Amino acid sequence: MINVLIVEDDPMVAELNSQYLEKVEGYHLTSVAHEVSSALQILKEENIDLILLDIYLPNKNGWEVLSSIRSAEREVDIIIISAASDNESIKKALRFGVVDYLIKPFEFERFNSALENYKQEQLYIYSKQVLKQDDIDSNFFQKSESETFNEKLPKGLTKNTLKLVWGYMEEMEGVHFSSEELANEIGLSRVSIRKYLKFLADLEVIEENVIYGTIGRPVSKYKIVNRDKKSLRKYLNVAQ
Repeated sequence: MINVLIVEDDPMVAELNSQYLEKVEGYHLTSVAHEVSSALQILKEENIDLILLDIYLPNKNGWEVLSSIRSAEREVDIIIISAASDNESIKKALRFGVVDYLIKPFEFERFNSALENYKQEQLYIYSKQVLKQDDIDSNFFQKSESETFNEKLPKGLTKNTLKLVWGYMEEMEGVHFSSEELANEIGLSRVSIRKYLKFLADLEVIEENVIYGTIGRPVSKYKIVNRDKKSLRKYLNVAQ
């Protein structure tokens, strides 16, 4: 689970952000702070992975939280959620290395997108001991022109998660695996994994075989049958 600290002075906005956070799988709200000093104290006492940070706070502002975190070299990431939309604030956020910037007011879809992207990046980077340049380019920093023209995935699926699932499956090429085994390996729910497996089966890059045991219900096992199929590559934005 990704442990989250919400730093927001408006109780109603803090509650809304908390409710939004509950809807996103893989996140845990550790605490809420309404001003800078309590936020910094929580950071000392709790194991926080991600901060949802407002800029306009009483007495001191959110930049002081960011400055303190970076000065102390704390391993915590920041998503700014603020009404500050001036270019100086955006430039400052980029210099501090924030992972996303949401301008109030915003819809849940944008909030969900920010957290899903962050989660998938974390899952991807922790799944690899060593990353190749292509891994870095396609998942983090560089955006290829082809991304503008990529095929749209079915609702509920994301490109980063598809890449993550496919990467694990490639490591198991030639071996049958179940949705439960893959879910445990990656750290996603079985419900989510089954959506991606169905999508890949529809593309005919994997096949499903039902295994009947002596007891219990039959188990569906999957196996890669065509790793180079163009219909998959256009969703992953890899070279044709």
